[in-house]
Amino acid sequence: MFRYFAVRILRAILTVALVVTFAFIVLRLSGDAARSIMGEDASPEAMAAFRREWGLDQPLWMQYLHYFAAIFHGEFGRSMRGGGPALDLVLSRIPATLMLTLPALFMKLAIGIPAGVYAALHRDSAIDRAVMVTAVAGYTVPSFVLGLVLVQLLAIWFAWLPTGGTGSLQHLILPIVTLGVGGAAVLARFVRSAMLEVLGQPYIRTASAKGMPWAAVVRGHALPNAAIPTVTIIGFMVGNLIAGSVVVESLFSWPGVGNLLVVSVVARDLAVVQCILLLVAIAMVFSNLIVDFLYGFLDPRLANANSTGGH
Repeated sequence: MFRYFAVRILRAILTVALVVTFAFIVLRLSGDAARSIMGEDASPEAMAAFRREWGLDQPLWMQYLHYFAAIFHGEFGRSMRGGGPALDLVLSRIPATLMLTLPALFMKLAIGIPAGVYAALHRDSAIDRAVMVTAVAGYTVPSFVLGLVLVQLLAIWFAWLPTGGTGSLQHLILPIVTLGVGGAAVLARFVRSAMLEVLGQPYIRTASAKGMPWAAVVRGHALPNAAIPTVTIIGFMVGNLIAGSVVVESLFSWPGVGNLLVVSVVARDLAVVQCILLLVAIAMVFSNLIVDFLYGFLDPRLANANSTGGH
């Protein structure tokens, strides 16, 4: 079990390092930050001075080494626009993002899991078909399209909710629903499939044949075994929430990390973009690491198989 967890921790660290390296290289090869920030009318001398100040005149490999050395010392660079520490700027936006992502995650779980379980237990019923149609629709509609539809209906036509911004609980409703609906539909579809697969196993029929009440069979055998693959999709959903917040925060003018990322990419504020991508990579890898740990506890056979190299 120790080897199982140690291997996954090392993989997580390597993944974060690769993501940060890729982002560092792509950001510097995709355009000239000095020209984007200083403007086309800036003199060559001003451009050269800006590059010297921010280390952009050095070779790429030297910039890369300096960047990683700074990270190990807890330095994440300064914003090229504001001049303040990039990490402080990003951290100041995290509470606003959490105000959307945490309720959206709860919404996904509260709707998706019960809907998927109920649909599986009532297979081929009208409710099952309704859940599947809704799940397919929620899965195929992009979040920005759903957000625009909700704005048109609830904010413009009926004027029940504000179109964007902050200031009250009403401003939270549309972004949270936009983030949560699609994920709830995906989760319902996945949970239904996992439950149907478990309900078709021989041990379920054996438990029923022994006279165990059906509710006890579902609680004691079906749900625990269906939970193992469901944990995987929930781990991916955490990452999708972070990615989805970029679109939703921009759509609803929400002052979170996603909105800051869009603004910083457009402005070529390298330190801020790198800091955001580093934190996003850590969050996504950490969520998948938790999934791996839960796998090891939910089914120790997986940990033993991976530790010994078996399948």
